[in-house]
Amino acid sequence: MTSGGLVAVRRGTNLDRVGGFNDAVVLDAIRRTEQLSRVELAEVTGLSGQAISNIIRRLLDAGLVREAGRQKSAGLGKPRTLLELEPSGQYAVGVHLDPAVVTVVVLDLTGDVIARRSAGTPYADDPAVLIDRIAATIEDVIDSAGAPRDRVVGVGIAAPGPIDVERGVVVEPPNLAAWHLVPLRDELRERTGLPVLLDKDVTAAASAEKWAGGSGSFVFFYLGTGIGAGLVIGDEVVRGSSSNVGEIGHVIVDPDGPLCYCGRRGCVGETSQPRYLVQQAVQAGVLAQGIDLDDRQAVDAAFARLCAAAEASPGVAREIVAALADRVAKVVEDIANLLDLDRVVFGGPHWEQLAPFFGDAVQDALKERFLVRSVHPFEVAGTALGADVGAIGAASLVLDQTFSPNPSLQPGELVAER
Repeated sequence: MTSGGLVAVRRGTNLDRVGGFNDAVVLDAIRRTEQLSRVELAEVTGLSGQAISNIIRRLLDAGLVREAGRQKSAGLGKPRTLLELEPSGQYAVGVHLDPAVVTVVVLDLTGDVIARRSAGTPYADDPAVLIDRIAATIEDVIDSAGAPRDRVVGVGIAAPGPIDVERGVVVEPPNLAAWHLVPLRDELRERTGLPVLLDKDVTAAASAEKWAGGSGSFVFFYLGTGIGAGLVIGDEVVRGSSSNVGEIGHVIVDPDGPLCYCGRRGCVGETSQPRYLVQQAVQAGVLAQGIDLDDRQAVDAAFARLCAAAEASPGVAREIVAALADRVAKVVEDIANLLDLDRVVFGGPHWEQLAPFFGDAVQDALKERFLVRSVHPFEVAGTALGADVGAIGAASLVLDQTFSPNPSLQPGELVAER
């Protein structure tokens, strides 16, 4: 997007001592608009023409931007040279540790996925063994992407909460039985030799949606082995005081529901578990007896059969999945009304299977219960980034530090080898 529709970007400063800040401002402006001329860059950033020339020279020499043809001048002046990001200028690795599946992706500088791998997550596996596997997969994906090692700027990890972002520790996720105070960030850094950051899975997913062009105020509702909510308010990702925002699993949606590990009944996290839904289907005769509910792979396969039966025809299977959609809609309604959001974006490993049952159910519920519907609408959408949204978000957090003009350190800042 060029001068007819320039988006708002951060403004630079013409002080000589803040070159790094200004470089990030210019990179961010190019990323947001895809192609800009030097004149347009000066216009949107507030930097002088000389400052822009110096910055572009540095970015061209560093291989971060490239010239992309000429733009015809509106008057009689010379055509302007357009600038765009050089995709091979930098690469970032994203890792999504879900209790059901580990996904690893490599993004280029423009945010495109150029390589990926995924594999099941053993429930009771020794964390050290799984971290070894993740490290090996990272090396494999970097090789398959053809990414020069010196241009891989870091690894982002999206992990289930709670996490200790400052120490890089996965505290005790309820659906990873063997994980307790695991220093995942430092362990993975030692194995790969790359800078690493750790963030919460739903925060990474919300960041991915924002990176991909999502704006305004929205909730990313994560549907996997567990559930969670990532928040973007006024175009800013909300993290909370300890970067553990989004723990919504203990909102009670069915007082007569199953007992949750927290000691209460009917928590939405417990009633959203594939294990619980499969158990309901077995009891109703929709699925055959004999499914081992402690075998995650067996449960996931049975859950896929349940969703397929629900989509195929009306009946008990559809009622079970529709009831899940209703419970989730109640939670979305509460969040939307509390925070005056624009929309909800659904995603996660199970979203593709559940999508046919959610859009209309949630939309219909909010038509009646969204309290400011007369002021603005509330949209319901599925992620455009697919099942890899968590891993893409983790990698985008790494790239975001290249584009962020904010010079202050953040809790999830990349930690390199000391």
